[in-house]
Amino acid sequence: MGNIDGGLDRWTSAALSVLRLVTAYLYLQHGTAKLLHVPHVAMFDQLLVLSLDGIAGMLEIVGSLLLLFGLFTRPVAFILCGEMAVAYFVAHAPQGNFFMPALNGGEEAVLYCFIFLFFALAGGGSWSFDALLARRVAAGRGHGAGNLAS
Repeated sequence: MGNIDGGLDRWTSAALSVLRLVTAYLYLQHGTAKLLHVPHVAMFDQLLVLSLDGIAGMLEIVGSLLLLFGLFTRPVAFILCGEMAVAYFVAHAPQGNFFMPALNGGEEAVLYCFIFLFFALAGGGSWSFDALLARRVAAGRGHGAGNLAS
């Protein structure tokens, strides 16, 4: 009987890319709801752009777009991880039930925080501009003026 993990290992990087794409798409909607009112969320109707929520919306839009492309995935994900940690401690934890995010409405903040932490550590996967740039840099080594051996 073969090793099932060996057959699935080849899909790990692609699965990481799919997780990044889906997460970025869903997270983008948080930012667009705050700043562009699409989808419409009544609670953001009077949102000031330079308020804490407005700045969060800017981070969410710019960060999501960069994650969708897989560009600067690690640093962007690290920043968004921090944003979600702040969101949990500022907006959800004060409502009580610190260790029960399901009771204080903070499940999404906690999940996004740890998914972004994972991206900060694992990168964006094979279907990302980061991976494309890394492949081009690796292919460029050994060629051109920068190589002292040529």
